[in-house]
Amino acid sequence: MLANVYKSEKGYVARYEQDLEHSAHHAWTWLTDNGKLSQWFAELSSDDLRSGGRMRFDMGDGTFENMTITDFSEGSVLEYEWGEDSVRFEIEPRPNGCRLVLIETIRRITEHTPKDLAGWHVCLDVVQALMDGRPIPAREDEWKTRYEQYVQAIQAL
Repeated sequence: MLANVYKSEKGYVARYEQDLEHSAHHAWTWLTDNGKLSQWFAELSSDDLRSGGRMRFDMGDGTFENMTITDFSEGSVLEYEWGEDSVRFEIEPRPNGCRLVLIETIRRITEHTPKDLAGWHVCLDVVQALMDGRPIPAREDEWKTRYEQYVQAIQAL
């Protein structure tokens, strides 16, 4: 399912929701444990997990971008800066697992926005496949499909 993308008071919001057949604790480790995080987002790492702490993005040229963690609640909330925007993960326990929610707050739509949205979509699919022990989907092919869908979703705004 595509993210729900809509206009908000401060710009735009993209909200992804995935129901997982795994415990909230297990899902949390995929967002915060660098050994697991690197399997679905190799450039991203957790450096100091707390409000005011940081996530790090490897720019691939020997430099890193530090992103401040703006909200943190162990096991349930991780929010951090994403350039001018923010990314927020929420984990809600459910009777048969948990719900993983990703909320990207976007100040302004750019030509790069559908690329980011498609990227997050594919990342969440990969996380779920890894958790389920299934083969990882072909990221590039899936990204191309999702990119076109997010271009259309943004045009519809």
